[in-house]
This record gives sequence, C-alpha cells and structure tokens, in this order.
Amino acid sequence: MTKAKCAYEIYIQATPQQIWSALTDPEMTKQYWSRHRNVSSWIPGASWQHQDYDDSSIVDLTGIVVESTAPRRLVLTWAFPSDAGIAERTSRVSFELEPFGEGAVCLTVRHEDLEPDSPMLDGVTKGWPIVLSSLKTLLETGQPMPLTASRWREPPR
Repeated sequence: MTKAKCAYEIYIQATPQQIWSALTDPEMTKQYWSRHRNVSSWIPGASWQHQDYDDSSIVDLTGIVVESTAPRRLVLTWAFPSDAGIAERTSRVSFELEPFGEGAVCLTVRHEDLEPDSPMLDGVTKGWPIVLSSLKTLLETGQPMPLTASRWREPPR
C-alpha cells in the first residue's frame, strides 16, 4: 500500500530558536495549538505526547523523538495513543528550520507514512494549515489566531 504524505512550508519573521521554542515549549504550544502542550525531553529515543493543556490525562497524539538538532531539525513518530506501536498506523513528522532573508525562517513540515483515507490523514490535512498559521501569527504579533485559543477535537471548517 502506498502511504500518503503532506508538506507545508511557511515563512515566519522570527529566529530559528524562537520557532524551536514554540514547537517544544508547552507554554507556547498551548497558545497556538488549541490548548495542547507537547511534552518531552526532546532527546532522540524519548517519548513525546500531545496533551490537553487543562487535563494532561487526555493525550491526543504520541510518539518517539527520532531526531532533535536544536534549532534546525526535529523528527517525531506520530500516532493516536490507541495506535502507538502499530507500525502501519504510525506516521512521521519532520520540522526543518532554515534562515531566510533578513530575520525570517522557512519552516518546512513534512508529514509522511500516513494511511490513505484514514482519520489521521484527514486530521493532518485540516489541522496543519491552522496550527502553522496560528504559530506564525503568534510569533509575529504576540497573539495567536483566536480560533486556536480553545480546544477543538476536529478543526473547524
């Protein structure tokens, strides 16, 4: 079976370190990622979780840190908790940060190894554009997009 993949590229007026912090600091992720925190030591081989900020017992995504080269590249496995450990239901996300022009960074997110026609693929294709847009807005203005300030189970349409 051929796996699906998505790629997103966004240019943000910020430093690589600011974007790295926004991806890995739970206090920042809650602002632009619908009140979720990404929790890990961010060391290769460590686990990571995408938790509800207000109730850490609610874990929506989980995986393993594959690569972590701050502030340039982060690679994670990515699965629903019920699918953790099932290779065919585990996808892979890479975040690549490259300086661009004067004070900007090109953030490239590649999400690969997705099951075609799966709930994960549906969520990824709806969710990444919103999350990345709100991340950019937060870093450039100091405030995230309002629709990401509260928790949602499925991205609004």
